[in-house]
Amino acid sequence: MTEKYSRQIVLDTETTGLSPKEGHRIIEIGCIELINRRFTRNQFHVYINPQRLVDPGAMEVHGITNEFLADKPLFAEIARDFIEFTRGAQLLIHNAPFDVGFLNYEYSLLGNIGTLENYCAIFDTLALARSKHPGQRNSLDALCKRYNIDNSHRELHGALLDAEILADVYLQMTGGQDSLLGEENTHASNSANQVVQRLASNRPPLKVIYSNETEQAEHLQRLEAIDKASKGLCLWKL
Repeated sequence: MTEKYSRQIVLDTETTGLSPKEGHRIIEIGCIELINRRFTRNQFHVYINPQRLVDPGAMEVHGITNEFLADKPLFAEIARDFIEFTRGAQLLIHNAPFDVGFLNYEYSLLGNIGTLENYCAIFDTLALARSKHPGQRNSLDALCKRYNIDNSHRELHGALLDAEILADVYLQMTGGQDSLLGEENTHASNSANQVVQRLASNRPPLKVIYSNETEQAEHLQRLEAIDKASKGLCLWKL
């Protein structure tokens, strides 16, 4: 379950191939932070020199070339920052065994530092999707279509972009903020005419309008009435 974790990290990786058992390595890590199911501006994103060639098939998926990775840091150079970023959080990963397997392989190459699970909890969003939609396609693209999430800007896979998309998918799969509106509005919000869109991070701040003295007095009077009717149980007065 995810409810007990206020801090969640949505994670995705890109790799040189399909299996660490064949010596394949991580070349990109992308993480998006959620606090109490809300996006923060805190993220972790890094490209990594894998010290080996990227398989042509993998390159077709993510478009990351050997030349691009040549001057990037080794995993050992970013490991401590990554561990500290994820420490104590719950990681949300789509098809978690794949990414966890690669990360634990990288950890094993560093020596006696344990495994990913020593530092954080793991939650597989693919397993969640399969339990909610048995017998259906539950890839990230399929879930975007099912939950009307716009991923038209995703031409190639990328760890940070996929983590952002997965965060939107996860929030929709687990109710998002629609649950505050009741079942009828939840259903309506998932109609074909609705699209989840992320707000720009550089948007202007919301205008704050403060109450005047008359409004404050009316508010206090209303709280007094609620407190009297509830026999002193008005929480807003505490």
